Formats: sequence, C-alpha cells, structure tokens
Amino acid sequence: MNILVTLDANYIKPLKVALKSLFLNNRDEMFTIYLMHSSLKQTELDDLSRFIQEHGSMLRPIYVADDYFLDAPAQSYYTKEMYYRLLAFKFLPESLDRILYLDPDILVINPVRELYETDLKGYLYAAAYHDKISVKEVNKIRLTPYNIDAYYNSGVLLMNLEEQRQHIDEQTIYQFVEKNRARLIMPDQDVLNALYSKKIKSLDEMLYNYDTRFYSHYKIKSNGICDMDYIIHHTVILHFCGRKKPWKKRYSGKFHALYKHYEKLALA
Repeated sequence: MNILVTLDANYIKPLKVALKSLFLNNRDEMFTIYLMHSSLKQTELDDLSRFIQEHGSMLRPIYVADDYFLDAPAQSYYTKEMYYRLLAFKFLPESLDRILYLDPDILVINPVRELYETDLKGYLYAAAYHDKISVKEVNKIRLTPYNIDAYYNSGVLLMNLEEQRQHIDEQTIYQFVEKNRARLIMPDQDVLNALYSKKIKSLDEMLYNYDTRFYSHYKIKSNGICDMDYIIHHTVILHFCGRKKPWKKRYSGKFHALYKHYEKLALA
C-alpha cells in the first residue's frame, strides 16, 4: 500500500508515532511511505528510513523545490508543506493510481486495507467531513460563494491519482490561493473544499477520521453505539484535530493515554 505524508522537521516525531501505530495494526501489510518535503536534512531522512525499514516497509522521499507555495498563507502549525498534498499527483510516480494521505497527528488503530480499496471511480478523493453543526455550517457559510455541500477534513485523504492528473489544474490552485489569501483560515483544507468538494466521496468519520475532541458528540449521535469499546474494535483512524496536540506537555484528552502508549513504543 502507498502512504503519503508531507511535513517539515517539527513533525518527525509525531510521524514516527503515527507510523508505529500503522505498522503495529497492519502487520500483514507492506507500505511504501512517500514523504514530500522541502527542508528535511539527509540525516533526518536516513533516520526515518531506518525506522520504516525496521517495520518491513520503505521510505521514498520526494523533494519539492522551496518556491512551491512560498507565498501561500502559513502560520503556527499550518506550514507550507500542508499544500503539497494538493499537487501530489504531479510529484508522485505516474505508475501509482492511488495513495492514502495521512496527517502526522493521527493514530491508526485498526487495519486500513478496506479504506485503501474504496471504490473511487468518478471521484478525485475520498474523505470524511465532521458532521457537527459548529464545524459544518460555519465552514459552509465561510465558503458560500463556492456552494459546497460538505466541508471535508483533509487530514485523511484517499487519492485517485489517475483522475487528478486529468482534472486538477495546478494554476487554478495557485490562482485560488492568491485570490482568497485573506479568507483562508484552514488553508489547504479550504482550497480542497472550495475547488473539489463535489468530487469527493464521503467516508464514515467515526471509522476513518474520528475527531478525538468529540467523544461525547459521537456517542450521543450514534445512540450510544460509538463508545470506547466500539472505537477500539472498529475505528481505523483517530485524528487529534485542532491546535492542542497530544505530544505537548499540557495536552489532556480522552485518548491521551493511548497516544502516549504508541509514543513510548515509537520513540523508546
């Protein structure tokens, strides 16, 4: 299976934690990890490569020239590397027809094979949107001119690379960023939704992009079905969305202990 990540050096440790959870809960799989970057040192890439090889998989670094998205809005934990996923189809080998993009602030706690094999015919992506009024409606209003049906989270994206090569225009993305730079609150995610939301296949968020901030919301919404037992046995990807991250000292959250467990395994 092909996995895509895009990051700078600040996210190497979280990436190791995410990958450790992926490897441990998909022991029968071999992964090729494509890493798009513009600033990682060779020593950092070598260290990551050793880590990945120890788990029977391989790293394929892809250097992106620093001038790509150089002037695009980026701040705090939103780095310019987050935009690279929008042009993944351009930099990845043409032999690849699909790839699963993962943010580094996730845990994979069950097998990803079923997600990876999702039928993408006619779609550019498959992704989940967080069906919570405070998330969904506010973002639809923000992007009203683009008439989106749902606001998809870009942290977990199954990509149809063949379809993207035919239908995504690089210049259209640059023009949108330039025209809307003052409006981009969640930059790459806003671009993805404004331009392509109608060509995104919806995934079940409770399975494939579970926002760890909303445990009570999911439990109520599912009439009690989505409790901790359900999550541990069925949810594939936990996503630590928002500014507060589980590797930070002051973090506290429902899944903090689980994250620290994988962190210990990955960074020991």
